[in-house]
Amino acid sequence: MSSSSPRPAGDAPAPRAGLIRFNNAEDGTARAVLHEVCASRAWGERMLARRPYAGADELFAASDAAMAELTADDLAEAMAGHPPIGRPKPGDPASRREQSGMAGASDALKAEMLELNLAYQEKFGHVFLICASGRTGEQMRDAVRLRIGNTPEQEREIVRTELGKINRIRLTRIAEHGEGDAA
Repeated sequence: MSSSSPRPAGDAPAPRAGLIRFNNAEDGTARAVLHEVCASRAWGERMLARRPYAGADELFAASDAAMAELTADDLAEAMAGHPPIGRPKPGDPASRREQSGMAGASDALKAEMLELNLAYQEKFGHVFLICASGRTGEQMRDAVRLRIGNTPEQEREIVRTELGKINRIRLTRIAEHGEGDAA
């Protein structure tokens, strides 16, 4: 179909410039971009193998499928790439943006989150992971309070879901804006 032809009803929209750049990036560059989305090498390799993506929906579906296939070790590797809530990675705008709900938190709430993060990490062996975008500090505190009572198996599946949400947010930024230097 030529670019001047109208798109038939039901066809997916054309990929955005960011996704086109990502699809066309050298493997090493695309791999680095994917690592910024999710620190799991297995997830990144699955995503890389499925390029090119026709659109964001296809990109998200591939991410969800890759996330569902991750082993416990793969999930641990992915979680290792995330800082504790309330302590975003210095110099990392995505980390700061995603945890902005803690930016205005009181010192008491920050101290409580530090305590809860440590207790959670002691119980589960990894950082408390939640899709923090759009959540207040109080909502994140309440979530860790609730989730600390979970079994390791329950928590692993919740973490898998939360990672999937984070990945979608980050992939959206890449697909729409080309963030992650995939050019």
